[in-house]
Amino acid sequence: MDIRGLIEWKAATHTGLVRKKNEDAVAVNENLGLFVLADGMGGHKGGDVASDLAIQSLITKLDENLAPLKPGQIDEELGYSRESIALRDAVLYANKEIYSAAKDNPEFSGMGTTIVAGVFYDNRLSIAHVGDSRIYRFRNDQLEQITSDHTILQELIDKGFYTKDQAKDSTTVQKNLVTRALGVEQSVAVDIKEDLVHLGDLYLFCSDGLHDLVDDDYITEQLSICENLEVCADNLINEANRRGGKDNVSIILTRPVNDFSIKRPWFNRLKKIFR
Repeated sequence: MDIRGLIEWKAATHTGLVRKKNEDAVAVNENLGLFVLADGMGGHKGGDVASDLAIQSLITKLDENLAPLKPGQIDEELGYSRESIALRDAVLYANKEIYSAAKDNPEFSGMGTTIVAGVFYDNRLSIAHVGDSRIYRFRNDQLEQITSDHTILQELIDKGFYTKDQAKDSTTVQKNLVTRALGVEQSVAVDIKEDLVHLGDLYLFCSDGLHDLVDDDYITEQLSICENLEVCADNLINEANRRGGKDNVSIILTRPVNDFSIKRPWFNRLKKIFR
């Protein structure tokens, strides 16, 4: 759905202080209610190609898939909204496009990218993601990570080998070694989640260039005083660079400012009956 005037947002990306090029990509499509961030795999040729292709492919397929949908309908077989299924299918399509491009162009062999995408509709947010780019939600002064990283380190945390705090200080595990990425294999597992959106919620999409260097306490502090999204975005990126800027850093901030529920005539009539 078109979210212009309903959700304020700011997207920003920076090369950082160490990398020579920016392999991250961000995009917003207000007509679709779409926000998407991709982090091309560092150290591989074509990381920037992969992230750009992921976003363009996803937008193309999602535009095609969302058009015929009536907002908020549930896929009875899978139990998710049809928007969530459309978003997942668009990510799968992007995976195929990147994989095919790598096969057809030897110079891009091995390229891949993470992706995290969200579609807003009917006071809801559908999320699809692969890799270690994240979405956080800040609500009622609490920061919550909505997505779960697809990394070796997160698997070790999930299996009880580390606590989250111990993992931060670990030097024995490659923290950035992802277990899933778009374009590396012919198929990929895509995580989908759904969230009920409240007015005043603040969602942060970010690449690992932010969350690897900037801790949750600082992010919470910034989001708690975030009135101007552009200023907040700049502060987060500047802090990542102040702490070494070892990677590209990209963020998208979104905040609903008006109700965007779908008006349902039958529901309105029902409310009048029971007044």
